[in-house]
Amino acid sequence: MVDFFLQSNIIMHLLKFLISVPSIQTDPSKGATSKRSLFSVSSSRTYSTPTTLPVQSYGEKTGSVILPTPRTEGEILSSSQLKAFTFGDLKNATRNFRPDSLLGEGGFGYVYKGWIDEQTFSASRPGCGMVVAVKKLKPESFQGHKEWLTEVNYLGQLHHPNLVKLIGYCSEGDNKLLVYEFMPKGSLENHLFRRSAQPLSWATRIKVAIGAARGLTFLHDAESQVIYRDFKASNILLDSEFNAKLSDFGLAKAGPTGDKTHVSTQIIGTHGYAAPEYIATGRLSVKADVYSFGVVLLELLSGRRAVDKSKMGVEQNLVEWAKPYLGDKRKLYRIMDTRLEGQYPKKGAHAVSVLALQCIDHEAKLRPRMSEILASLEQLQDPKAAVVPLQADQYKASKPISKSPMRHHPAPISC
Repeated sequence: MVDFFLQSNIIMHLLKFLISVPSIQTDPSKGATSKRSLFSVSSSRTYSTPTTLPVQSYGEKTGSVILPTPRTEGEILSSSQLKAFTFGDLKNATRNFRPDSLLGEGGFGYVYKGWIDEQTFSASRPGCGMVVAVKKLKPESFQGHKEWLTEVNYLGQLHHPNLVKLIGYCSEGDNKLLVYEFMPKGSLENHLFRRSAQPLSWATRIKVAIGAARGLTFLHDAESQVIYRDFKASNILLDSEFNAKLSDFGLAKAGPTGDKTHVSTQIIGTHGYAAPEYIATGRLSVKADVYSFGVVLLELLSGRRAVDKSKMGVEQNLVEWAKPYLGDKRKLYRIMDTRLEGQYPKKGAHAVSVLALQCIDHEAKLRPRMSEILASLEQLQDPKAAVVPLQADQYKASKPISKSPMRHHPAPISC
């Protein structure tokens, strides 16, 4: 009987010990891959914890300065050259965030139209001074605050004609806001997918692609490389002349250093745009941005969303649906946007389709660099230049020979 009670006590102590041991969680930043998918089925995204890593500051044409690595929110805010607005300033600039000033809404919060004085940056009456876009963080959004800080960290130091200009910020208690230059033509997403919008011409689509490619090339070729990580049509904003600028740097991440080829991080982004190797392993490189760029090229060609749940079967995923037709001049018309009404150069469309096929290659190492993609797209604007992408022949030659009639097309993948 004594032995029985002794054994019972030992078992009870063991159970208490096991219950008291904290659960072990893998840290994605240490190279482990999270098993819980953070991708949503819709076009919205979920949030991770962006890190504050060293970022290089650039002028448009001249030299660069490496800024100290910010560690705290105070250091990030003090190291930037941005205007620190008061909450009162931005209430006045947006007419107290009135509903008729609302420009849009995202996971971060709401975006309002406002007016500030061009010299003093103080609030001005509607119609007077400089128009700005004011993004207001939802108070309950903890992850949104981390993105807000990452946005200040990057756009406070990076300057390029194809990146949206961040003018300033507000940080008063729970009130976290960002003030950007106003982009009158809105997002590429609205122009491509809203049926009420005027269809974009072929020339405008190429112009937008080139502008976006310049922005990504700038980030990738920086001495302190930046991976954008959230390249998609809704984050490409357009000015009055349809010049494209990249916006929303809340998920941006510093690229690998030294001889490293990637950084390991929590898997996060937008379904349909994310590279397959990133989804599978959490290993992030600039080639993930290249894949996303290829998806946007497909959207420009087809007028279809990256993921469209209103479609049936394979047509829901743009990459899977379009891939068998890319690079084939005889079949390409099947995926071209009908809103173009056939008003596009056949050779030019074929060249873009081959370029898109390279970008969405399942193997990251076979995708071209953004600088190569940019050079290929710029050739399309020159009527005297050849319209075949620079890497097309090399790309086809690198593919294994198969008896299949679609031997140049790798097997479809699902994001």
